[in-house]
Amino acid sequence: MVKIGIIGGSGMYSLLENADEVQKETEYGAPSDNISVGSIEGVDVAFIPRHGKNHTIPPHKVPYKANIEALNGMGVERIIATNAVGSLNPSYKPGDFALFDQFINFTGGRDDTFFHGPDVVHISTAEPFCPELRGIASKKAAESGLGMHSSGSVAVINGPRFSSKAESRYFRAAGADMINMTLYPEIALAREKAMCYLGIGLVTDYDSGLEGDPNIKPVDYNEVGRMFAANVPKLKTLIAAIVKDIPEKRGACSCSKSLEGAQVKA
Repeated sequence: MVKIGIIGGSGMYSLLENADEVQKETEYGAPSDNISVGSIEGVDVAFIPRHGKNHTIPPHKVPYKANIEALNGMGVERIIATNAVGSLNPSYKPGDFALFDQFINFTGGRDDTFFHGPDVVHISTAEPFCPELRGIASKKAAESGLGMHSSGSVAVINGPRFSSKAESRYFRAAGADMINMTLYPEIALAREKAMCYLGIGLVTDYDSGLEGDPNIKPVDYNEVGRMFAANVPKLKTLIAAIVKDIPEKRGACSCSKSLEGAQVKA
């Protein structure tokens, strides 16, 4: 049974060498691609490229429910997810890494729950990211000398277009440090399955530019891809260090109890 799942974001389409590829079908359809199953530091893991191996799936079309359901069906209890993010906060610079601790959902029209009745569940996302995994990731980043922000709020938009300058100002005013197109509903769906979820962001750009500095231009995807590709080796090294340090059994977090008290009882 594989207990750790890794979901790779833009620029991270492969992770494991000599892996077995598993085709999965769920009641919500097929996941983004075949699931690679192999080991990192002697630990079995499953890997899904969120946009497909050839990046053919745009953010608003990612089969989020199928991805989470497929991993859950394989026995995965903990998810490590990577995301390319734009900066809305000047202290989050391109090339920096960040461990998310909060999100603000600005998406619309995405199927973001497994519970459409007759079971009615009101899941809490007050603290959506696993504190145990965040602690391990923070420690491993410090040990490796990797520049890492230990927290950060992420505004999540539908995409696939990037923001207007007015929208960027709005998201900053809402308290977001970063912006992304794929974190939600993935994080909420994982919580509905009582899975631990760690979100690692790589800052690739300054979204619509950095106000007050005309030399900082609005993002274009070529720059996103270049920045992410340049940092994939660091990301893979960090993930390997995290995986090696994850305890076999859960207990230091309450993620596994996320459904307790959430279901409406007749």
